[in-house]
Amino acid sequence: MSDWLVLVENANDIGQADTPHKLMRIREYLTRPTLFAGRRPSIFNLARSYAYQSEAYYASLLAEARGHRIAPSVQTMVELSRKSLYAHALPELNAALKRDLEAGAGPEETLFVAFGQCERAGYSRFSRLLFDWFRAPLLDVSLDGKRPGEIDRIRLMPINAVKGERRDFAAQAMEDFTQRRWTSPKARQIPRWTMALLIDPNEAQPPSDPASLKRFAAVAAREGVVVEPIYANDLACLAEYDALFIRTTTSIDNFTYRFARRAEQEGMPVIDDPVSMIRCTNKVYLAELLETAGLPAPKTEILDPGMKLAGVFERLGSPVVLKAPDGSFSRQVHKVSTLEELTGTAKRLFEDTALIIAQEYMPTTYDWRIGVLGGKALFACKYKMARGHWQIIKRDDSGKVIEGGSETLPVDKAPPAVIELAETAARLIGTGLYGVDIKENDAGVYVIEINDNPNLEAGVEGAVLKDELWASIIRWFSERLEARMAPAEH
Repeated sequence: MSDWLVLVENANDIGQADTPHKLMRIREYLTRPTLFAGRRPSIFNLARSYAYQSEAYYASLLAEARGHRIAPSVQTMVELSRKSLYAHALPELNAALKRDLEAGAGPEETLFVAFGQCERAGYSRFSRLLFDWFRAPLLDVSLDGKRPGEIDRIRLMPINAVKGERRDFAAQAMEDFTQRRWTSPKARQIPRWTMALLIDPNEAQPPSDPASLKRFAAVAAREGVVVEPIYANDLACLAEYDALFIRTTTSIDNFTYRFARRAEQEGMPVIDDPVSMIRCTNKVYLAELLETAGLPAPKTEILDPGMKLAGVFERLGSPVVLKAPDGSFSRQVHKVSTLEELTGTAKRLFEDTALIIAQEYMPTTYDWRIGVLGGKALFACKYKMARGHWQIIKRDDSGKVIEGGSETLPVDKAPPAVIELAETAARLIGTGLYGVDIKENDAGVYVIEINDNPNLEAGVEGAVLKDELWASIIRWFSERLEARMAPAEH
């Protein structure tokens, strides 16, 4: 992990006794860039003024150009200069503030938040969210006296205004924040890059099992990349890393999208990026995308609650597959054979969505899953149907999951038409990592889905490539990090 640096305008603002981290005058940081050759420090910019074109402003601006991680960023300085620029954050912040008040936090006129901790007890939910939004070391929040639970103003707190007990609180909050590490203290070699691995330990069917992730981290270490796990509540520390790899099932309405969005804002390479999430997690979008691109896919119709369903079987054949737009890995996918089944299943699905997918049924004994990274096929698997079932995953009434077997082939041994179609389909989404599901029958090959969060397990997707599977992903990240750092190094 990179070293910490604290910037101040005046040597009296913070004494070396107040922090174990290196102190530096802002002017020195501005004028002596060679001090940081080969280093990527994490920086706290604790200034007396964050005004436009102040020394603090230029310190954050140049830090970003040098590839250093700094808080607050120039974007935060600009946003917090006027309420109209941070108004988009207020609804969520006000909601968190009200929840803390309802949970027993005492009413206050102002709140002081240092490094994600609130000086007043009871405001932990709000203070963490505030830091998630702005990642500013010191913040002063004025509350609306006429409307309890609403924010009147947020501003960056200058370090010279922090005195007495508040100064001690801020120093301890900074120390607490910088001590949150997963890296072993025995590891002394400075890594090329640090990668956050977002996981959910409670997920029943994660896209990568713990043993595979451990192997990934070992391969990354050989490449000079330190991999550290982060969790749903760790958004505030995401910017301490160089890259983000999401290995929990993605969804637009859960924490994974927020992490991806924040990584993108920080300029970090991320798998899965937010645009890919939006595109891949919605089957309505994918159906339109594949049709517009002219790629072969099962005959598909988009249904809305007002449509007459009687003609669906005539147009698509029988049976028909119904899908919820945002279902993942066989969830919310149903096969119906009668008008009664079609009507009842559609009605249940419409309770949660305005549109659903009806698709031609294509029976096969397996589906191809082609992993595509950076526009090129990475692995080729056959996912076999679960015994006695028409899908690769079968869930019985008790919730038990039964999976079909798998067979992994070298990419050059898979049918060329399958590989070509997978690569073409994935490029419609982006240049990240995708799993393209394809059916192959006597009539040809057809795209079923494009997944932004494909399974990666050592014994399945990595059965042929072994460590090269993980090394390829590390190289994808490293190439983008090196390209981003090149202008700063130059």
